[in-house]
Amino acid sequence: MKKFGGPVLFLDRSDINTDEIIPAKYLTEVEKDALKPFLLEDLKLDGFDPKGDALKKAKIVVTRANFGCGSSREHAPWALEVNDITLVIAENYARIFRQNMFNCGMMAIELSKDAIEAIFALKSVAGLECEVDQAKCELHFKQGGKVLQTEKYSLSEFDSALVDAGGWVEFADKRY
Repeated sequence: MKKFGGPVLFLDRSDINTDEIIPAKYLTEVEKDALKPFLLEDLKLDGFDPKGDALKKAKIVVTRANFGCGSSREHAPWALEVNDITLVIAENYARIFRQNMFNCGMMAIELSKDAIEAIFALKSVAGLECEVDQAKCELHFKQGGKVLQTEKYSLSEFDSALVDAGGWVEFADKRY
């Protein structure tokens, strides 16, 4: 099972597509590690540097609606995974992207627009981290160990099983 939690990266825009997550020119790669340096390379967002420390330190992405739209490809979740980003929190996702996250043993948590707004209100908090309590389905946003905000989430039984197993292949190996 993957580890969930750590420093938060805010991507303050809706409709971030798979070409912005990992540009199409890298889709010939078959090894996940080859994608690592190109994550979010083509994302145009005020104040965002794809080569900056914020992305290098991030373990969790918080963004707006329709994350992962565009072309369907496993490479987008792979690029996040090899950069140790195992959780994306958004209002909603493109269906295939969302399922690919769970198929890789990662989480794509959907929260209400109001909850996303409340989390974005923490954007300027230095050293903000998110701790995931999978047993209680809670996200704890913290600074220096102090909980600033808690958000409840839900996952289907199947998605939880994929996360617990480490992804679809591991899930299938245990059951079939």
